[in-house]
Amino acid sequence: MDGDTSKDLSTGVALPPPDDEFVSEKELESWTNTILPGQYDSYEGVIIDHRSLPSDASVFKKYLIASIAQWKKERKHGIWLKLPIENVKLVEAAVAAGFGYHHAEPAYLMLTLWLPDGPCTLPPNASHQVGVGAFVLNDKNEILAVQEKNGPLKGTGVWKMPTGLTNQGEDIFDGAIREVKEETGVDARFVEVVGFSGCHCQSSKRSRSSTRVQR
Repeated sequence: MDGDTSKDLSTGVALPPPDDEFVSEKELESWTNTILPGQYDSYEGVIIDHRSLPSDASVFKKYLIASIAQWKKERKHGIWLKLPIENVKLVEAAVAAGFGYHHAEPAYLMLTLWLPDGPCTLPPNASHQVGVGAFVLNDKNEILAVQEKNGPLKGTGVWKMPTGLTNQGEDIFDGAIREVKEETGVDARFVEVVGFSGCHCQSSKRSRSSTRVQR
């Protein structure tokens, strides 16, 4: 979605006859200079500029319908529409125009629209979590082990490596060092990745890497 862009969208382009069932051709022809601003991406898609969206839902609806008609004429593929939380009232018009939810974050909702007749090839939202398990050795070749205070192994008496999930934007080695510090208070040094494994945990997908760190 955030690929290189090649040019800004033009405005005020003559529009093709509409194929939208709730807007007449005569009405659409009266909407001039109403193409939503944004940028073309490298995959024949459009990233609408959320900073320039009209705040009025009825005006936004007209702009959006006119824009979709133009983008269809230009044979564009995927349309990305980011709606900040303050623009939540625009969601209904976007869904009525054919957009669907892609993902949500605390401050915005991302919607997409696929224009071609074929299968949609837009990438899905990120769905994986990356976990780390740290194999920690000291200069005496002693292995650092912990017992869980909460989680599935709580109260079982099992000793295990320090483990946890990496934070958003965090590298694997930083996550391993942080988890060791948080769980044991030990300052560790990253040495190497020992291995990777993957599993499907209920509805989420999780990948775990084993890392070797040293005190």
